[in-house]
Amino acid sequence: AFLGTKPIVVCWKHRYYRLGQGEVENVSEDTYAILKERLDPETLESLGLIKQAHQFNQKIVKIKTKLFYKQQKFNLLREENEGYAKLITELGQDLSGNITSHVVLESIKSLIGCFNLDPNRVLDIILEVYECRSDQDEFFLPLIKSYMCEPLTLCHILGFKFKFNQEPNEETPTSLYHIAAALLHHNLIELEDLYVHLMPLDASIVEEHKREITEAKQIARKLTMVVVPSEKMEDKEREKEKEEEKNDKPPDNQKLGLLEALLRIGDWHHAQSIMDQMPAFYATSHKAIALALCQLLHLTVEPLYRRAGVPKGAKGCVMRPLRNKRAPRPAESFEDLRRDVFSMLCYLGPHLSHDPILFAKIVRLGKGFMKEVQAPPSDTLLSCFLSIADQVLLPSLSLMECNACMSEELWGLFKLFPYQHRYRLYGQWKNETYTITLLQNVKPSGRQIGKLSHSNPTILFDYILSQIQWYDNLIGPVVDSLKYLTSLNYDVMAYCIIEALANPEKEKMKHDDTTISSWLQSLASLCGAVFRKYPIELAGLLQYVTNTLKAGKSFDLLILKEVVQKMAGIEITDEMTSEQMEAMTGGEQLKAEGGYFGQIRNTKKSSQRLKDALLDHELALPLCLLMAQQRNGVVFLEGGEKHLKLVGKLYDQCHDTLVQFGGFLASNLSTEDYIKRVPSIDILCNQFHTPHDAAFFLSRPMYGHQILSKYDELKKAEKGNRQQQKVHKYVAACELVMSPVHEAVVSLHPPRVWDDLRPQFYATFWSLTMYDLAVPHNAYDREVKKLQVQVKAIEENPDVPMNKKKKEKERCTALQDKLQEEEKKQLEHVQRVLHRLKLEKDNWLLAKSTKNETITKFLQLCLFPRCIFSAIDAVYCARFVELVHQQKAPNFCTLLCYDRVFSDIIYTVASCTENESRRYGRFLCCMLETVTRWHSDRAVYEKECGNYPGFLTIFRATGFDGGNKADQLDYENFRHVVHKWHYKLTKASVHCLETGEYTHIRNILIVLTKILPCYPKVLNLGQALECRVHKICLEEKEKRPDLYALAMGYSGQLKGRKVHMVPENEFHHKEQPVRSTTTASQLNGPGTTAKPATNASKTEEGACEDADRSKDKSQGAAKPVNKANSTAAKVTTSNGNGAPNSTKAIKERDDKEKSGKEKKEKKEKTPGSTPETKGESRREKQRDERGAAGKEERAPREGKEKTPKADRDKQKAEEKSSKEDNKAKAGNGEPKELSRERDTGAKESKSKEKGGDQSKEKGGDRSSVSGSLKSPVPRSESAESERDHKRRKLSPCFFPFRRSVPNCCVFHRPSRSPRRVLIHTGKPRLASPS
Repeated sequence: AFLGTKPIVVCWKHRYYRLGQGEVENVSEDTYAILKERLDPETLESLGLIKQAHQFNQKIVKIKTKLFYKQQKFNLLREENEGYAKLITELGQDLSGNITSHVVLESIKSLIGCFNLDPNRVLDIILEVYECRSDQDEFFLPLIKSYMCEPLTLCHILGFKFKFNQEPNEETPTSLYHIAAALLHHNLIELEDLYVHLMPLDASIVEEHKREITEAKQIARKLTMVVVPSEKMEDKEREKEKEEEKNDKPPDNQKLGLLEALLRIGDWHHAQSIMDQMPAFYATSHKAIALALCQLLHLTVEPLYRRAGVPKGAKGCVMRPLRNKRAPRPAESFEDLRRDVFSMLCYLGPHLSHDPILFAKIVRLGKGFMKEVQAPPSDTLLSCFLSIADQVLLPSLSLMECNACMSEELWGLFKLFPYQHRYRLYGQWKNETYTITLLQNVKPSGRQIGKLSHSNPTILFDYILSQIQWYDNLIGPVVDSLKYLTSLNYDVMAYCIIEALANPEKEKMKHDDTTISSWLQSLASLCGAVFRKYPIELAGLLQYVTNTLKAGKSFDLLILKEVVQKMAGIEITDEMTSEQMEAMTGGEQLKAEGGYFGQIRNTKKSSQRLKDALLDHELALPLCLLMAQQRNGVVFLEGGEKHLKLVGKLYDQCHDTLVQFGGFLASNLSTEDYIKRVPSIDILCNQFHTPHDAAFFLSRPMYGHQILSKYDELKKAEKGNRQQQKVHKYVAACELVMSPVHEAVVSLHPPRVWDDLRPQFYATFWSLTMYDLAVPHNAYDREVKKLQVQVKAIEENPDVPMNKKKKEKERCTALQDKLQEEEKKQLEHVQRVLHRLKLEKDNWLLAKSTKNETITKFLQLCLFPRCIFSAIDAVYCARFVELVHQQKAPNFCTLLCYDRVFSDIIYTVASCTENESRRYGRFLCCMLETVTRWHSDRAVYEKECGNYPGFLTIFRATGFDGGNKADQLDYENFRHVVHKWHYKLTKASVHCLETGEYTHIRNILIVLTKILPCYPKVLNLGQALECRVHKICLEEKEKRPDLYALAMGYSGQLKGRKVHMVPENEFHHKEQPVRSTTTASQLNGPGTTAKPATNASKTEEGACEDADRSKDKSQGAAKPVNKANSTAAKVTTSNGNGAPNSTKAIKERDDKEKSGKEKKEKKEKTPGSTPETKGESRREKQRDERGAAGKEERAPREGKEKTPKADRDKQKAEEKSSKEDNKAKAGNGEPKELSRERDTGAKESKSKEKGGDQSKEKGGDRSSVSGSLKSPVPRSESAESERDHKRRKLSPCFFPFRRSVPNCCVFHRPSRSPRRVLIHTGKPRLASPS
């Protein structure tokens, strides 16, 4: 059976092939076609119907692609430009003939068939042409209705057109609104379908409305005292000020645009539907919408008004009705008003004020209704008219401009109502209408002020100014409300302001005589705001300020300060952060970005107006000179009768205004204008009697301009691109410009000044700025990073439109490029300046007298006057001292300069004003920063000070700053010196705090607050300060609250810094000192114990004492600054070693007996001997006794051997137990020994003022009076007495001052007594250092 099936299978396969090839009978052709269609290509290939299945598959794909995917119609103009061109020609032809929409439609169909045009694209072109010919509604509307088969397609095309205009700064054309409204009106599209394509969203509209209401409420609160009627809010798009800082204009509100178009064609039904989607009165608050609705109302009430409302004799203007048959039907009777008119009026609300004519028509219709219906009117119509009066007429009258006619017209209607109805209307008007309906319309009240000012400007402005003087919160709203004044009104406004300022009946001081009156401050703020915002002539105000300065009065400088700050964006403040201060040392772009608290932008126009006013009336230089002179006038002319606190404020105000005004002139005047108006420095000082600091402040920009101009000329004359050539040209330009200045400054001071300071050095110091010394790379990097962060934030913000993102990114990128370019430019400039200084430094200081005298003149004539001039100058002074040190300028002793700055600050602090104290504190802080950096790291000290002439301790012949390492101050001794400076600052601070004087306490607290980052660093000094400040807090809490606030603020900050303080032994290496009563000889220098050469030189020093003293007396008149810094410090010689070796100690012991008698004989013969020198023999004798007693102790301490650790631990334990005992005994919290030391210092001060120096003989501490730096006995020979050891343990702030001073560097500040011991005269001493 299995074998029998094979023929059957072959048979069926043969029949299948025959069927596929169509050879089977009784099978139709359709069946064969279906069979071939269903079979797969491989089967067809096996049947021989196709050649290859692969080629067949490829052919099928091509056929399907052509059939389903190949474009049969063209929707781009470039694909079939001929067809679309003919289409546009057909639609744009003249339609005045017999051309109908049916004929054109047939042509359009032919074009579509002939050129395979896309029907949707054709519809789009029809709409485009209709938009261009929007007056042909009768033609295009039937054409679109005949052409279009699907309304949704037409709606989508319109939606795309609206979407295209939704970008910022894009404006939707009115013609598009018109065709959309026409299509809606003729029901070709549905409003619901089109509404979703319009922007903004309803939620955004609601949010905008809420924001406007909130802002209006705030303005309303500020304007409660301004008695002016309110006015309707104008259209925001037209009334909004187009200021320079304005952001991108937002997209059009397409819903409002469509609403206006609907109202224009009379489609009230659809317009009402759109208005229902928005907040109440939001749509009609836009003027265009309100006017369109008013126009529709005019047309609706026209027939009834002509019949019942026109007064006798009035003609009026006949209104042409709309051609639109679907518009609201005109009202023929009063009953017809209920159909649409009342509804329209309710939607219009208070914005009927835009159309006074319609307002009058409605009122007259109401009067006609009341007169026509003699019998009691129907309740329905009467209630409708009452509602219209409540919701429309009265609010509109409030917003209407001062139109007395409308008020009278409304009264004609109201007098026909019973008084009950009238009073109810008035109550609604007063209590509800203003708070609910009109809140958003308070801002344009400026229009009313403008209206009132047209007829009575002086009365109005006088009242406004009187209100502002009492309520300074009105300044902002009033300034905004003055935008509608005329030019004459603005001029009258300026006159009224000046008249109010010059009112002799008003006191410019408050009753306490310590502060400026608030009315003057309010008027000054108003001046700054008004003159910046409006184009008012400034000449009168500037001349008024000039005249008051001429009269010796400085109160009105507050006005000039406000005007310059608001108009030029230049603010003056000493409360800058470190980052802001760093930014102020850069270029103008960096200052603008990171230097000011508030970036006042868009001041270009206002600053130009201020500059023009100053130049046209020649007031720039007179104002500067008068302000510079008035600073002293405040103290010596005005200050006699005024409170000291007020005098300080007036001085600071005058000085700050001078700095602000000078900065404005420097940044806004051109080089030619500035040089033309600012005279040379000698004329400023000698002829105009300008103080030197102010004169150089005014001249400094001129020097910079001249140097750059000359530098550019030299570069153009000699072409060379090498950096070295540029530097040489810059130096040459500086010499050409500054040479006349060097000659001019010679006349500013007596000839003896120039024996030590060269005029070149003096001019260089006063002509440079921080911009010339260093580049604030950190500030530039910080601002660039800020801009990069802004760019990143803009990119990640999805709410910002793309074009706004692009603009902001471009702005930030441009600022980055400007900052980087400015940084590069400043870097090149600083390099040129430093090269110039390097070439000049050898000729800066001559030091013909002494280095001490050189430092005195430098401090007196350069450093102190400038460090309190401005905050940036304070930083400059500190950095300039460091720069002179780094340049290794000959004859400049850095140590002596720092010592003079830190030693006696009492007089300087006491003579400063409040703002000067801040600047002086900033200066001390910068100086302390440098010292702290050197103190903190030995490597830094060795690198920056180790081999520098400023740290020499032995001064030889003038001009010799040799490199003997033994002559340099080593690191450990420098730490002693820094500790001594900290102690001096503490002592001066405690003295100021204990004086009880207001100025002393206030100024020292300000200074201490400024230097807090760098001082105090030692724990016991910080405890002493904390104790005194706490006492101030207790004493001044009730008496002087401002001092209490300062003290509390500093006390809190000081406690926060306590964790950074260190014990004294960590601050510097502390050794056991000798008894304080046996160091009289060391006061004159440690060399007496280790260097016999020093003893030999004492005779010469004593002989020169009288000559130096007479010289100091002759120069006393020329040193006013020394009053604040005591007298000149003197320098002693030393070998520079902190611990002498045992060989020197043995040699010293052998020479004791011989040198003792010789020294006594020499001192008796020396004409300059004093009580100090007489007492020296006794101290030498005591030292001899100690030397004999300590021989065994010194023997094992050869070289620099230190105390064993076991002894140190034992000593620390004893000190700790003593401190605990002292705490238990303390009664009032103040260490007894500190009080004892203070009392001792006071007694010594009195004795020194009388001329006696007996304190030395008694072992008194001279440092408590004169602030000199004491020298200890070498550490290897020191032995501490038990009494001094206990005193140091008991007192948190007491320490023997001799411990903190190195043997090798001794500075003495002479006492104020007539006779002084001068250890070194500065004359050449050729003795060998050995």
